[in-house]
Amino acid sequence: MFQFKPAIREQVGLIVGVAGGTGAGKTMSLMRMAAGICGDKPFAVIDTEAGRSRHYSDMFRFDVGDLKPPFTPEAYTEAIRAADSAGYPCIVVDSMSHVWASEGGVLEMHEAELDRMAGDDWKKREACKMAAWIKPKMSHKKMVQRLLQQRSHLMLGFRAEEKSEMVRDEKTGKMVIVPKVTRTGLDGWALICEKNLPFELTASFLLTADAPGMPKPIKLQAQHRPMFPLDQPIDEESGKKIAIWASGGAIVDDTARHLKALTDAPDLDALKLAFESAYRSTAKGDEKRARYQAAYDARKAKLSESNG
Repeated sequence: MFQFKPAIREQVGLIVGVAGGTGAGKTMSLMRMAAGICGDKPFAVIDTEAGRSRHYSDMFRFDVGDLKPPFTPEAYTEAIRAADSAGYPCIVVDSMSHVWASEGGVLEMHEAELDRMAGDDWKKREACKMAAWIKPKMSHKKMVQRLLQQRSHLMLGFRAEEKSEMVRDEKTGKMVIVPKVTRTGLDGWALICEKNLPFELTASFLLTADAPGMPKPIKLQAQHRPMFPLDQPIDEESGKKIAIWASGGAIVDDTARHLKALTDAPDLDALKLAFESAYRSTAKGDEKRARYQAAYDARKAKLSESNG
């Protein structure tokens, strides 16, 4: 008989995605989160990058498994299932981009399916292009379903690359090159993965080389924001907060700290720094921004009055 019971938050597995180009700090961020989650226990690393995770072996305690080509969704599913069954509190996958755009990945699977269906008949290939996506996308979807069912926390790394496009300038009428706007990217950066995957995760972020480790949210819901202050690099503290929240605990919100820094600012320079820090800690549309702005305006008026 189907039954209901009160909903409580306990042993919830979170899936966090971190994307970036070279020098953005994605691997370090993934491992720092995993270390914070696991404490004195080792975490698992599924390495698709020819053993590069071992560069961090002096800094973190982890066990590594090398995932080699072909990078099929089934190979990823098997590796994640093995780590989950082994009881690791956290699993780092670096990188998830290979399952989409590397040897044996979904794009190659699509091309192979197109070859099977149409061969070298280019007219037929064009007609079969959509149908050839059915099997590769179903395979990828099954992998995602497995990710969503695992018990361990999953920290997923994605490669990202800069994209641009030609658009017509409305004022001059000339064609100009601008950063490409994508659903998963920010500032012209696009993640190398299936377009919906970052939104299937608990939270996902873009990192850039100009501010390594500093999260730019792709998906970040209100209940998870205290785990990832946007004015600080992703670190072990984020991992500790994930572990606390997932086991039913409460996370201390930084709102009070930022408001206190604003109201206690001794001068205008300190006030400006406090406001910048508070503003960066929030995402677009967060109601806290209005509260920080009000506190800033009130303190600025008081300081200006005193100086006057």
